[in-house]
Parts: sequence; structure tokens; C-alpha cells
Amino acid sequence: MSSSIRTVFREDHEQFRQQVRRFVEREIVPHLRDWEAAGIVPRDLWRKAGENGLLCVTVPEEYGGAGGDFGHSAVLIEELARVNATAVGFTTHSEIVAPYIVAYGTEEQKRRWLPKMASGECIGVIAMSEPGVGSDLRGMRTTAKLEGDEYVVNGQKTFITNGGNADLVITATKLDPAAKELTLICVETDRPGFSKGRLLEKIGLKGQDTAELFFDNVRVPVTNRLGAENEGFKYLTHQLAWERTIIGIRAAASIEAMLEETLQYVRARQVFGKTVFDFQNTKFKLAECKAQATMLRVFVDDCLGKAMRGELTAEVGAMCKLLGSEIQGKVLDELLQLHGGYGFMSEYTVSRAWVDARVARIYGGTNEIMKEIIARSL
Repeated sequence: MSSSIRTVFREDHEQFRQQVRRFVEREIVPHLRDWEAAGIVPRDLWRKAGENGLLCVTVPEEYGGAGGDFGHSAVLIEELARVNATAVGFTTHSEIVAPYIVAYGTEEQKRRWLPKMASGECIGVIAMSEPGVGSDLRGMRTTAKLEGDEYVVNGQKTFITNGGNADLVITATKLDPAAKELTLICVETDRPGFSKGRLLEKIGLKGQDTAELFFDNVRVPVTNRLGAENEGFKYLTHQLAWERTIIGIRAAASIEAMLEETLQYVRARQVFGKTVFDFQNTKFKLAECKAQATMLRVFVDDCLGKAMRGELTAEVGAMCKLLGSEIQGKVLDELLQLHGGYGFMSEYTVSRAWVDARVARIYGGTNEIMKEIIARSL
């Protein structure tokens, strides 16, 4: 569905889309394959994005952001997904990390970190996952022991998006190892005792620097605590509905882009003296994909509208993530199949999109967890 017939966006959103699209085509698309080979996006891109007002778009202007809304966020998410540039980690930085600081940070913390995040000078990450600890956040083992006016942080985090480039880490910790309550501590990566492990090799999102992070008696002032002690789990869950909706937004945009690419391919590809599109099976498969894409688009836009009005619930966010990622996996598999052997070649965007989409059913809480959340309302 063309963005011109979608009602969730205003004129200023579509104007922003043109700005984002120009930047993506100029600064990102020509370099994606190189970044995938390197396993990391250069910091120079982050600074360029900051100069163009593409980072932290919902952060208030007084803290260096653009003062936009979730519609502006969705535009950026969609434009990156359209060219399969999900590995560029702007979304985690701008839509997950920065909002935590806006929502729970002190005035001093906001002025210290947000302007640098908006400019691309400081890259922020959220560190929750640990080795052996998946979706059960209360089972984490990273600790923060209070000593005078400092916390001493010890532990290990893994699967951290933007971990290689990270400058500021919102770290989920426990003040009492035996307790379930979590406390969020902001750790600058230049502090003694903090270290980054190797960049993790993944089957998809290869250009995204995913890393392990280590905390060995890292001393952090009490003023770096984000929000109140033992309230971290509540803070994390408050933000999850939007984080999961992001995955649905990305899925819908990816499906639409890959459907268009596949249509172009099957109309040009000749088999047995006619185009692949001329076969009835091809038309039927594409019809099914179009129907699925249209249905998902309507639902995702409804979820986005709820987010923009402040009406998004945990249940709806979970449904958006569940349906978006499941439909994305199925539709992209069909579209890859229509490319035949070329669909297995990484030079075709559909092959990389298909691989990259697999993690959508895992991160943001596995889809099994999404079903648990939805089931609570039955």
C-alpha cells in the first residue's frame, strides 16, 4: 500500500520521509555490503545522521532532539527497512535508549547525555541479556553494590546491539543477587573495569555490531542511576509495547519492499519462453503475499496510531510483534522461492532480508512470550 493512501501520517511526516529517503539512498545504500563484511557501521555515519536530524527524533528540542512523535520515528524505521538496512542501529539508540533517559532521567542526566546522543557523538545501548538468561530478565546475575556514593558493577551482558560502538550503556543490574528487583545504572564505556568483547558473528544483520560487554568492578557514581532503586523491571516493561510495535512496523515495510522487488524480478525473468509472472502459480503466490501484506499494513498502522495517541497497550504491542514477525517470515520465504536459485544468492536483497527477518521472532521477547502476554487477556 502506497504511503499516499495511508491516513496515520501527517504532511510533516511525509516531508520528513523525503529527507530520510535522500539520506538513506546517499549515505547508506551504497555502503551496506561493505558494512556487512566489516560487521559494524562506521561512527562517521552516526555523526552524519545527527547532523541531518535523524537521531533521537522524539527527544525534546531542549535536549538536542527534533521534538517529533512516533510518526516521525516510524518514518525512519520504514525507510531503513525498505532498503533492508535494519542492521544500521539507529532505532535501538533513538527509540529505546534515549526514551529511557527522557522518561526516567534527572534533568542533569538529560542535559549530559541526550544532546550528544542526538548529534551522534554518543552512541547509547541497553544491556539486558546475559549468557544463559533469555527472556527471564529477573534471572540476570549482573550486580551493582553500593559503596559510599558509588555503585560497583560486576557481570556480563551479551547480544548487545551497537555494543561495539557503544559509549553509554543503560545496564540492568541487581542490588541484591538473591532478589528479583532490577536497578538501571548508566555506565560510560571509558570507565576502568569496563570492556567490550568480540563482535558476535550472526547469520543475519551482519552489519550490526552485536557484542558482549564485561563489567569488572566498574565504579559508577550514584548520580548515574536511572530512576529509583529496584524499579528497573517496571521501567523496562513500560517501554516494551512500543519496542515491540517497532518490530511490526519494520516487518510490514520490509514485506512491501520485497514484494515490489519480487514483482520486478518475475516480470523480467524468462523461463520456458515466458516470464515467471505468466505462470498461474506465481500470480496466486503473489496474490496471497499481497493480501497478507495489506492486512498487516492496516493492523500495524492502527497500532502506530494508538502509539501516537498514547493508547498502545502491552497486549496490542505483543500482537503487533507476533503477527508482524510471523507474517514477515512466511511471506519473505515465498518471495525468495519465486527468485529460484537467485534467491539463495546474497547479491539479491530478498535473500538478505529473509535471513535478517529471522531474528524478529526472537528479539524483543520471543514470540512464545508474546503469546503468553496475549493469553493473559483471554
